[in-house]
Amino acid sequence: MQFSKTITNKYLFLVSVLGFLTFIALYDFNIHSNIEWVIIIALAGAILLLNHYPILLPPKGNSLSMDSSIFLASLFLYGLDITLAVLLINSILFAVTQRKIVWWKHIFNFSSYILMIVSSYYVFNLTGGTIGSIDINNFIPYLISLITYFAMNVIFVGLFFILAAAESFESVFKELIKEALSPYMSTLMLSLVLVILMKAERLFGLFLFTCIAFLLSLAFKQHFHLFKEIYEKANKDFLTGLNNHGYFKEILEKEVTAAKENDQPLCVVLLDIDDFKKYNDLYGHIQGDHLLQEFGSLIKTAAEPENFIVARYGGEEFSIIMPNTTRQKAHLFMNELRKKTNDTYYKGVERLPYGCLSFSAGIAECEKETYNTSELLNKADQAMYAAKDQGKNLVQIYNQYSEYSAQRSLSLEKELEEAEQQLRIFLSKDVYTYRHSKRVYQYALDFSRLLSLSDYERKTLILGALIHDIGKIEIPRDILNKKGKLEPHEWEMMKKHVTWGKEIISTNKKLEDLIPLVELHHERFDGNGYPYGLKGKSIPKLARILCVIDSFDAMTTERPYQKTKTFKEAIVELRDCSGKQFDPQFVEPFIAMINQLDDTNFILEDDGMVVYS
Repeated sequence: MQFSKTITNKYLFLVSVLGFLTFIALYDFNIHSNIEWVIIIALAGAILLLNHYPILLPPKGNSLSMDSSIFLASLFLYGLDITLAVLLINSILFAVTQRKIVWWKHIFNFSSYILMIVSSYYVFNLTGGTIGSIDINNFIPYLISLITYFAMNVIFVGLFFILAAAESFESVFKELIKEALSPYMSTLMLSLVLVILMKAERLFGLFLFTCIAFLLSLAFKQHFHLFKEIYEKANKDFLTGLNNHGYFKEILEKEVTAAKENDQPLCVVLLDIDDFKKYNDLYGHIQGDHLLQEFGSLIKTAAEPENFIVARYGGEEFSIIMPNTTRQKAHLFMNELRKKTNDTYYKGVERLPYGCLSFSAGIAECEKETYNTSELLNKADQAMYAAKDQGKNLVQIYNQYSEYSAQRSLSLEKELEEAEQQLRIFLSKDVYTYRHSKRVYQYALDFSRLLSLSDYERKTLILGALIHDIGKIEIPRDILNKKGKLEPHEWEMMKKHVTWGKEIISTNKKLEDLIPLVELHHERFDGNGYPYGLKGKSIPKLARILCVIDSFDAMTTERPYQKTKTFKEAIVELRDCSGKQFDPQFVEPFIAMINQLDDTNFILEDDGMVVYS
């Protein structure tokens, strides 16, 4: 952090010195004529006024200032010397009127504007532009000069953010160009409008331009506030004023992405008011709505100092996003909130079972392996219902090895037969894939016994292994059964089976926990897999396990486009690819399991498929 600050300070100092030296070297300190001073002061005053009334643009409130339009118009009409004088007078006036701004920012801005203006001036001259002449022949020089001005601005600002915030070059410049290109180019093109007006009427032209820009500022300000009001209504819960369910999911997506990218902890909490239905039955829905409002206000007040994001999840359920927060810190916060809720009196709560208002809450922490926000919310939901099952008025942290996790997994056991029936569709189209899936299922069944998996993880792995290739239903028969190497376009189609498989099982809510295994079992540990190129532990653990099992069976059984390997050859391949294609922590345990097998372990099933028992 200290190193980054030192580099940033050196960068600011370098730009400032370079700007001042450029100004001293190029500015003609000869006295300007009275007419020139009138123009200089008029232009500087117009910039000062319009900087005070920028044009606000939705949705983020980015401002469109006209200072660059005026600087460039001055440059095209009067040349470098007068424009630098305008910049100097404006910078002095701005520094006097905006004394709250740190002094080094004034110096840096002045210097960067000097370098932008000087660069644009020399580019304009080099490309054949003529100062003071309004001509269609100047259009290309105008355009190149505008692009130079914009590029220099992006470079100066972008480098500052890269050094100060330690952000990546690509992300900073991509964001700057995306956010600034359209409004900035609009501003710069307006400089040509000002050139035409001032060429015809000078000060009156500047007055007209300033009036139009001022009126646009007022109009856009009203438009922006209206947009903001409507936007907030669309994203707020009408009863509590908290974020609504839809906006909460949108924020959560961004926060999860940021937490993974920055390797920061993130927790999500779901909480449900205990016995709220009984409260509604006793006092009616109007009183119940008042309780929801007051409770929502209590959560918001507690969460704001911590910069936590609160939403009404639905009914009497609320949710909290806790950026940069570990599960231990989240648990401490939620327990303090629970006690505060118990101690805060609400009308009529004395008739509830605990004699006070209470809630049950579940906490889930985002991990590298977390597949998506739905998985995170499911974990928080499981923990919340575990808290209710244990007597309510509790805060429970999600634990994959706990009893409630195992109970939830029992429903997956019931889906095995259904998945088996669905899988038999392959018999009519691709017997190889059906048999491959059954073998991978059997491997997963035995391997899961050797690993430290929860009951829920074990059953998820087994069921996922059974249907992991379900997407191949969508692959044409001639590609599935083709002898020899696949053509590039055929291979691209074959790779889509993971996406199609995800779409197929997404239609069954009971199987949504299997999506990571179906979609991600071809991701590689080194990041060279598909469909997303995920790397290391950003690939869910069960998908990394399945990748080892699936690949081993693919290597050791006959398939149309690949020569079969012996078990020994496949084991060598597993070890060679450990740390590349496969997660090393699962390779040796799987090899140990395979080495325990001998020829007597293999039997022939009724359908002619060879498996091991």
